[in-house]
Amino acid sequence: MIVSGIASGSTIGRFVTATLAICLLVLGTALPAAAELRIDITRGVTEPMPIAITDFQGEGQSVDVGRDIARVVAADLERSGLFRPLDRQAFIQTAASAQQQPRFADWRVIGAQALVSGSAVLQPDGRLKVEFRLWDVFAEEQMTGLAYYTVPANWRRVAHIVADAIYKRITGEDGYFDTRVVYIAESGPQNRRKKQLAIMDQDGANHRFLTDGNVLVLTPRFSPTLQEITYLAYFNNKPRVYLLNIDTGQQEVLGDFPGMTFAPRFSPDGNAVIMSMARNGNSDIYAMDLRTRKVQRLTNDPAIDTSPSYAPDSRQVVFNSDRGGSQQLYVMDGDGGNVRRISFGEGRYATPVWSPRGDLIAFTKMNRGRFYIGVMRPDGSGERLLTESFLDEGPTWAPNGRVLMFFRQTPTDSRGQGGVVRLYSIDLTGQNLREVVTPIDASDPAWSPLIP
Repeated sequence: MIVSGIASGSTIGRFVTATLAICLLVLGTALPAAAELRIDITRGVTEPMPIAITDFQGEGQSVDVGRDIARVVAADLERSGLFRPLDRQAFIQTAASAQQQPRFADWRVIGAQALVSGSAVLQPDGRLKVEFRLWDVFAEEQMTGLAYYTVPANWRRVAHIVADAIYKRITGEDGYFDTRVVYIAESGPQNRRKKQLAIMDQDGANHRFLTDGNVLVLTPRFSPTLQEITYLAYFNNKPRVYLLNIDTGQQEVLGDFPGMTFAPRFSPDGNAVIMSMARNGNSDIYAMDLRTRKVQRLTNDPAIDTSPSYAPDSRQVVFNSDRGGSQQLYVMDGDGGNVRRISFGEGRYATPVWSPRGDLIAFTKMNRGRFYIGVMRPDGSGERLLTESFLDEGPTWAPNGRVLMFFRQTPTDSRGQGGVVRLYSIDLTGQNLREVVTPIDASDPAWSPLIP
């Protein structure tokens, strides 16, 4: 792969899966810090930033590709809740003219604070060149400009990468659009539920099933470092923990475990899996080194200990346990020592997940017949409930630690039976609840890291 710089001389390279390369070039200069257009997402933005996103200009068969890229970028930014893409019908300057040089007065009059212009052009060697520029409309200066070379079939991934670049430049936080979600796809009657592994882009595109539904599968979890998942499946009615490489399809059995096994999850470096196992009628937490297959027992208590999740530095583990008489959250050192309770609110707590930033722990809360998704600090302080419904459960973090996904069941009768099960996302302000559309019922999502 050859990458050359434009204007600034800076070069960056990124690769897509299956060895399809994206070459990235830096265009122009960034906006000076003194005139910076910025969203402070730590303060809980309630009014999204108006942003104009023109169709990316193309020639011949790339015209449609350029239009589609612009729409994916706009949809990504709109779903974040931080941006409000303006109606293209209101644009005064044409997209082709804006690509050459914006007339900033035309964009100010329709209320745009930022402008995105770009192009998507097929090259003589068959590659697709996608270029975009982000402009501060009031300062009348370019904030960033990037160009990518890739195969035409990879246009959607480039659109997500462009959206990530815009998100990061304006918020100062890493984006999360170039990611995937694995989840449990559910179908059939309640007493004979068929459960399959399924995967899709974070916006629901490129959906496919990973298993055929002949074997019950549960609790898929992404590696924080690889496009690899661990999950639980019942083979001949016995629980097995598997590793599956999403890109190659290679599957590996970690082991057959006696009794019940629950919620396997990777360590932050991807070298271990932590899980709950029931031995002799007692559920405790164990960790397996994936390199040596050595299993270490971390808890030894007559209570039920389950749903473990490592802190980003692996020095601590959060889990839920009823050792205090009700289901609560506990934190212990990575070797199992120094166990302390952190949840003290009304109700029961479950499915804790440590944020990739390390600053928060997400959880499911059950109180007076209602379910909530909430967050608290690792010491248990600052508890905030973000959602409430008949059944909200199973939070998973976006890789930037600013958005959560979970599943929600809606009852269909007065007894609370049946009902559809769907995926939703919510940001840390609790203000941006969105359904993540799936073909059939969906539960237990797990968010991938950014695709390398």
